[in-house]
Amino acid sequence: MDLTPRTSPESSDISKQKRRWLPILVIVLALTGGGVVVTQFLTSAIDYYCNVDEIGVRDGCIGTRRIRIQGIVEEGSLTRDSSASSFVLQFNKARIDVMYSGDPGGIFQECVPVVAHGRMRNGVFESDRIEVKHSNVYVEKNESRFTEANKEAAACSILKD
Repeated sequence: MDLTPRTSPESSDISKQKRRWLPILVIVLALTGGGVVVTQFLTSAIDYYCNVDEIGVRDGCIGTRRIRIQGIVEEGSLTRDSSASSFVLQFNKARIDVMYSGDPGGIFQECVPVVAHGRMRNGVFESDRIEVKHSNVYVEKNESRFTEANKEAAACSILKD
């Protein structure tokens, strides 16, 4: 005597198919949503790093996207008022006007390598953050850029004396 329950083969297959697709659909939707969030975050968080001579030339250093520009503050170019500072950054004989809202303060001065964060607007780089001191990690990762910037800064200070 066979005591196993009888089930209709059709109903068993349909319920198994439904159970398989539901977890797969949930996982696909979660991965898609996560991918969109991460992509949006990364594209808005990345600032391209450019030297002054790469503006308008190198891919990523063109347009009005947010970037970081490295260069030397040109001697005699720094002007300050109550709400803003303006100066010229130079690197490899290329120059760019920078407008910084506020006073950069700290050790910021002429003939010093700096990194300005901001956007290009109407031929002027509008900066909202200035970095003057480079960390040891930066120096290790960008030794050639740092060495070249120091050579130009030394040349500027020699001309100053």
